Amino acid sequence: MTRILATVLLVNSALLWADKTNPNPAEIEEIVKKFAAKESDFAAARQAYTYRQSAKLQELGPQGGKWEEVADIVFSGAGKREEKVIRAPVQTLRNIIMTPEDLQDMRNTQPFVLTSNEVDQYFVRFLGREKVDEVDAYVFAVKPKKLESGKRYFSGMIYVDDQDLQIVKSYGRGVGIAKNQQFPKFETFREQIDGKYWFPTYTVSNDTLNFDSGPVPIKMTVKYENYKRFQAESTIKFGDIAEPSPAAPPASPGAAPAAPGGPTPSSTDSDLPPHMRQKSKAGPSTNSTPSTTTAAPPPPVSNGPELAPLYGKPGAKKKK
Repeated sequence: MTRILATVLLVNSALLWADKTNPNPAEIEEIVKKFAAKESDFAAARQAYTYRQSAKLQELGPQGGKWEEVADIVFSGAGKREEKVIRAPVQTLRNIIMTPEDLQDMRNTQPFVLTSNEVDQYFVRFLGREKVDEVDAYVFAVKPKKLESGKRYFSGMIYVDDQDLQIVKSYGRGVGIAKNQQFPKFETFREQIDGKYWFPTYTVSNDTLNFDSGPVPIKMTVKYENYKRFQAESTIKFGDIAEPSPAAPPASPGAAPAAPGGPTPSSTDSDLPPHMRQKSKAGPSTNSTPSTTTAAPPPPVSNGPELAPLYGKPGAKKKK
C-alpha cells in the first residue's frame, strides 16, 4: 500500500512538472511578449545607472599576449552619459587584434537585451526549462532572421526567470556581416540589482578561433560592477512601478567589493574587446586600432578549452 501510494505521488509530481515545463504555443507567445516588455523596462533603467566595466582578452599559449581596459560609465555635470577610461595598458596581442565589430559586441551583444522593439528581428524558439543556480528558467533559442550590414546580432540561448520574466543568462556569440573574422562563444550572467533589475555582471569566454592559418585559443572576461543609480528629473517606469530620480550625478564608481560566492564582476558595458582578425605579423603591437591587413600564420599555441556552460558562476542570484 505504501509503495503504491508513493508511486502514485511520484507519477502525479512528474505530471505536474511536465505541465510546468511545457507551456502550450499560446502560453509561449505570451511569455515571450511579457519578457520582451520587461527587457524594454530594464534597458531603460540601465541607462540611468553608472557602473565600472573591466575587460581582459588573453591569447593562450607560451607566445600569447593580452589586451586590457577599465572604464567607468558615468554622467557629466550636465547629465550626459559618458565613458571615462581609467586604465588601458599597452596591449601585447601577437596573433589577433580587435575590430570595430568586437567593440560593438562588447557594448551591446554580450550584455544582450531582447526588447519589444527588437524581438521581431529574431526567431525565438522555446526549448524547455532549466535551473540556473537557484533560479527556475525558461530556455529559448534565439537567432536573427536576417543580417544587415553594420549591425551586430546575438545568436544562441537565453535563460528567462520564470517568475520575474527577465533574462538571467545568455550563451552564444555575436554574429553579423564581417569578412575574415572569427567571433568567440561567450556566456553572460546577470544578478538582481536593487531587488528589481537583472543586470549583466560577468561575461566569460574560453574558446578557440579557427583561422585559415591555424587555431588561436583565447580567454576573455568582462566584469560589470558597482552599479549606482543616477536619475535626472525624469521618471523610469519598471512594470507597474514608477520611480522618481535624484538630480545630482554620483561620482565615478570605484573598484567594487568582491561579490560573495564567486568571481566578482568589475566592469561596465563599454568599448571593449572580443572579436578578432588575424594579424599580418606575429610581433606584438602597441596600437589597438583595428587592422585590415591580411592574416598571417600565428606562432604555435596550445589548444584552449572549448566553452561550456558555467553553472554556479556569478549571475542568476537574487539580492534580498
